[in-house]
Order: sequence, then C-alpha cells, then structure tokens
Amino acid sequence: VARMARAARVLALARAAEGAVGPGPGRARLVLLPPGSGARPGPQGWREAVAAAAAALQAGGLVAVPTDTVYGVACLAQDSAAVRSIYSLKGRNGAKPLAICLGDVERLYRYCHVNVPDELLRDLLPGPVTLVLERSEELNKDLNPFTSLVGVRIPDHPFMRDLARACPGPLALTSANISSQGSTLTVLEFQDLWPQLSLVIDGGPIGNTQSPECRLGSTVVDLSVSGKFSIIRPGCALMPTVDILKKYGLIPESS
Repeated sequence: VARMARAARVLALARAAEGAVGPGPGRARLVLLPPGSGARPGPQGWREAVAAAAAALQAGGLVAVPTDTVYGVACLAQDSAAVRSIYSLKGRNGAKPLAICLGDVERLYRYCHVNVPDELLRDLLPGPVTLVLERSEELNKDLNPFTSLVGVRIPDHPFMRDLARACPGPLALTSANISSQGSTLTVLEFQDLWPQLSLVIDGGPIGNTQSPECRLGSTVVDLSVSGKFSIIRPGCALMPTVDILKKYGLIPESS
C-alpha cells in the first residue's frame, strides 16, 4: 500500500511540475527523499538529496525543504541577494523577520548572544521551537535589518540538520507559502511557488494534513530579556515549551 501511495504521489508531482514549472533556468528540480527517511538518514539517495540542496543553496538559490512542523523555503542567510529573493518569494518587505536555521546548538553561539543556560537550549532544541535572541555581529546585516534580534530554529528533522551542517553558514528559513496564506504540509500545496525555486525536496506529507493543529508552525518565544520569556506565537508546542522555560526559573515578561 505504501509503495502504491508513493507511486501515485510521484505521478501527481510529475504532472504538477509539467503544469506549474516551465523550462529554462527558472525551473525547479524535484527530489524525493528515500522512503522512511523522515525518521533517520537513509541510503545513497539521502546523501544525494543533501548534496543537491547544499549545492543549490551555495549557488544562491532558494530550496523548499521539509521540517518538523511545516514545509519551508531556505537560502543562505549570509547571501544578501538570496535573502532579497526569499522576501520577494514571500511577497513581503524586510520588516517581517526571517529565522535562521542551524544544525547544532553549538553553532548558535556564533550568531547570537545567549543569556540562558546551555542546558535550557538543549532541552528545547532540536525541536518545533523558534528562540528569539540578540543577534551577533557575525550575522549578515541585510538579514532582518530593522531589528537587533533573530529567531533561531534547529528543526527535529534529520534532513534539515544534515543540510544545515553541509552549508558554511546559517540558513535563512521561512514557511513555504505566500505571506498571510496557510502553512503547507505537502509540496503540492505550494506548487505556485515552484517556478521561483531552484529545488524542491519532497519528504512526503508532514503530520496530518487534515488537522489544523499541524499547520500552526513552531512555537516562537523571545528569550532576549534576561530571566524572562515572551511568547510571540503559540505554535504547536506551547505547553511543553513553557514548562521547560519555567523549569529553569524564567518568568513571563508580562509578570
């Protein structure tokens, strides 16, 4: 049954690509992750997908990626031209910030000023949480130029972590949809964006596509004020996130 479902999905994707993506340099290439690869790194096809995505990013492209919450679009955060392209794709100006995505907690310290215990970070990350912290001088000044803060994601998805590790700097990451539209859980749901992408990584459906809760995205929490936290977006992991923050003695900023 799983094999038949996958074959049907491949056929649907091929037909969608014929209609949605024209020939030429703007054409998005579609790469399917190996079956079962959402749980752990798979065989050769997995490594090829990571390499293809890393190459597309380093060439300045935009790549659609599966995460632990919804589908996203990534580019190199230190590439100002790519950052402008991702804002254009989303149909919004630079005043609405992009998050950065990293593969490991250790790399977070290079791009952010951290004022919470390392153990707290490791209790939350990797996971469906975006931590908002003071940005460091290492981060591209063209990324979110109107704020001294930056959101950081380390998705609990092995492909995203491998991809982030394969790139020389952080990824800029945003949801794969036009601003103000709903989050997407399959690659077909954002096929209108395919012509502006270099590569689409298809990791299959993320969660239950019939459940509104699965489209909430990550929980966004501001940790930039020492000893306090502020929930910017409840997202899909609010209660466990708040429990961990309180465990370390942080209090709501409104208190």
